Amino acid sequence: MWLYLVALVGLWTLLRWYRERQVVSHLQDKYVFITGCDSGFGNQLARQLDRRGMRVLAACLTEKGAEELRSKTSDRLESVILDVTKTESIVAATQWMKERVGNRGLWGLVNNAGIGTFAVNEWLNKQAFAKVLDVNLLGLIEVTLNMLPSVRKARGRVVNVSSVLGRLSCFGGGYSISKYGVEAFSDSLRRELSYFGVKVAIIEPGGFKTAMTRSDTLPSSIKMLWDQASSEVKEIYGEKFLLSLLETVNSMVEAGSGDLTLVTDCMEHALTSCHPRTRYSAGWDAKLFYLPLCYLPTFLTDAIFYWMSVKPAQAL
Repeated sequence: MWLYLVALVGLWTLLRWYRERQVVSHLQDKYVFITGCDSGFGNQLARQLDRRGMRVLAACLTEKGAEELRSKTSDRLESVILDVTKTESIVAATQWMKERVGNRGLWGLVNNAGIGTFAVNEWLNKQAFAKVLDVNLLGLIEVTLNMLPSVRKARGRVVNVSSVLGRLSCFGGGYSISKYGVEAFSDSLRRELSYFGVKVAIIEPGGFKTAMTRSDTLPSSIKMLWDQASSEVKEIYGEKFLLSLLETVNSMVEAGSGDLTLVTDCMEHALTSCHPRTRYSAGWDAKLFYLPLCYLPTFLTDAIFYWMSVKPAQAL
């Protein structure tokens, strides 16, 4: 009995390995549009796909970021300035993309641009939430809707960068909310576009050292939000809670991987494999901590976080 089970698992593993190694043909003729290429995952992916011979259309927020990227890549790569929070910028970038892809359509759209705010919800106001949602979720949706006709024409791919914090919310602020929204949008989009041969993949990185999580900026941004909180909120939580939160964030940043290819390899597979996965988890913390926790009963997950955290000064 056990022998048959082992053989079945081995056969399934071998079949999956074989399917995932099948690569799409004529990659050198396929265009991929990537948002958020100034730094981090987007920048690494643009250079990675360029080395593979694909035609990369890199969207950067700043001209400086675009120039630096072009200096590190071949003449095939082209760049455009894009602010995903502005409709006119998205429309202009879409038209720019259409002029380059022509009748071939857009093979890949990678929605990578993002920002983060990590803090206690009660320290924030509506504008702080809206700022993150505008980039990470609403901007992603508007870019996708504008470029979807070109992706459909190529029967291509949409790759949306979410996070393990889109499966398990560990911090307050708009980041996890936006990533939960990315998960929901991607799921509905995948089912709708399956009729047209378009595949949608979600990338769920764990902790990585990027511009968003730099040790010289993330703790200071949390401290700034604390300084803006009301005196009543500060009294309720206390300085000890703030120091503990900053220590936790610093520990997470230091523990994060600096190997961005763990994420960009997943993106590349989603764009180039004949049989891409629906979801990709990147990083051992994602695979061994965050994702297993999200499958536990909610009361148990809540108990683990309660036990691990330092309590506010006026907690019961």
